[in-house]
Amino acid sequence: MLRKSRLAVAVVLVALSACGRLIPNMVPPPGYTPYSPTPNPQPPLPGPSVYVAPGAGVIDQPIDSGTLGRVQRATRTLAQCEAELDAARVTFSPTPDRVNSETCGLTAAGVLGPDMGTVARMAPGDVTMTCALAAAVSIWRRQSVEPAARELLGSDVVEIDHMGVYACRPVNNQAGNRPSAHSRAAALDFSGVRLRDGRRITVAADWNDGGPEAAFLKRIRDDACKVFGTTLSPDYNALHHDHLHLEAESGRLCR
Repeated sequence: MLRKSRLAVAVVLVALSACGRLIPNMVPPPGYTPYSPTPNPQPPLPGPSVYVAPGAGVIDQPIDSGTLGRVQRATRTLAQCEAELDAARVTFSPTPDRVNSETCGLTAAGVLGPDMGTVARMAPGDVTMTCALAAAVSIWRRQSVEPAARELLGSDVVEIDHMGVYACRPVNNQAGNRPSAHSRAAALDFSGVRLRDGRRITVAADWNDGGPEAAFLKRIRDDACKVFGTTLSPDYNALHHDHLHLEAESGRLCR
């Protein structure tokens, strides 16, 4: 009989051990409350705290004499700027601020990816720039570059070519000049477009040709003057013979 009792106890102990270490955890620790919220929850992931309804932001409004002011107000904070891009389905991935030198660095910047509301793609793609520049570029391409190509050249733009944005250098690459807006990733050098029918339109080759290509380039230059704080073209000086310098900072220079 005693042997059977010991056998029964052994079986129970084996069964308990198979379920894990239950006995030491049967008494809850002091202050334990089942199903209570997690203490000190993690903060939410960073992101826009401003909402802009799809289609209601500055990127989807036609260009007029008030566009530059709207752009500057809509990009005053990074959160507002991100919300504008998000509402327009423009891909923008913020990057950490950084300082590369006393005159060069990134603030409120990110990587501009595809614009899901358009067909044309930037080449090179995934460009690092300030959020304000990303918003201005998005307005210009949607409200000027693409419709002007359809109207004046009879074809859609499938590629927007540029010479870059972020470069730690002085204005005009001349030592002693003030830092360029490129040193803050706040300026884009546009060089031309490729059309769906295969044609390439470039500032270098077509600015002075007198045909529809020149009319297209000058139309989008004039529109850029209403979107960007500074717009420089071949009409400004020989250093801009092959591109439009489009700068999304305060200022009012158009040439």
